[in-house]
Amino acid sequence: MGNYSIRNYQQADYQKWNAFIATAKNATFLFHRDFMDYHADRFSDFSLMVYKGDDLIAVLPANTSGSIVISHQGLTYGGLVLGAATKLMEAIAIFRELLFHLYQLQKETVVLKVVPEIYHDLPSDEINYILFLAEGRLMRRDTLSVIDLQHPIGITSGRMEGVKKGIRQGLEIRETDDLKPFWNEILIPNLWDKHKTQPVHSLEEIQLLKTRFPKQIRQFDVVHQGRIVAGTTIFESNHVFHAQYISGNGQKNELGSVDFLYHHLLTAVFKDKKYFDFGISNEAQGRKLNSGLLFWKESFGARTIVHDFYEVATAHYDKLDSIAL
Repeated sequence: MGNYSIRNYQQADYQKWNAFIATAKNATFLFHRDFMDYHADRFSDFSLMVYKGDDLIAVLPANTSGSIVISHQGLTYGGLVLGAATKLMEAIAIFRELLFHLYQLQKETVVLKVVPEIYHDLPSDEINYILFLAEGRLMRRDTLSVIDLQHPIGITSGRMEGVKKGIRQGLEIRETDDLKPFWNEILIPNLWDKHKTQPVHSLEEIQLLKTRFPKQIRQFDVVHQGRIVAGTTIFESNHVFHAQYISGNGQKNELGSVDFLYHHLLTAVFKDKKYFDFGISNEAQGRKLNSGLLFWKESFGARTIVHDFYEVATAHYDKLDSIAL
């Protein structure tokens, strides 16, 4: 089906991998090796590089767990990353070769966390169609609360009351490179008190990532009378700014701190982006919704797109043969 070759990523491929990610049509900075490798000790990397002749034409950020290949447990989303010039028939051929390659290696299943289309630089839903052809199983579906910033619905009066509180209280918003106050004074205590959990990223990890991606990872703190009272950590890609973490102290309703912060981000700092992604309000592998959290996001004008998780048997490689009429 073409002169394809597939091999595992090695450290020597660092420059070539990152150069490909920079021009791919459905990649973000999360696929840069400096992001993927910060937690390399937690996962057994099994990222794959697909060549046609001497040209790198696709990559699969992935790790392995036994006979399962997952793209990628350490990332919010993953999947087959394609070059800008790749067309549908070639994408089918590439994925067929990937499945066959993994089948030969006795890997039984591939799990893909499909990249939501708002993060694409060009139309790139090839994998959705390919998974249909390969009889992939939809194993999870999350809901992202997204605002189309070029066609905003508008913020409800309830949220605007919070914004007005923030103005009356004299709140200040500061962008900072120091994530320590937000992590130690707001985020970690809140997550532990409410959910008995820790942030996905430790303070050391997020500070490391911030130094590696200073333009893509941005921290905004809300300050009241010289003291931090709320904040958010933003992951910014080409078309989307995403709220990775949001939290406020016990006075957030009284001060309107979080409403005040997000109104500012939406109407000033990121007003020229295409989309804002509040992230999910799901639990239980997508089957439950935190209705209070969802209500808050939708009151800013957010509406729903889905984030799909599929598993496909590598033995289904032959279902991608003889597709063309």
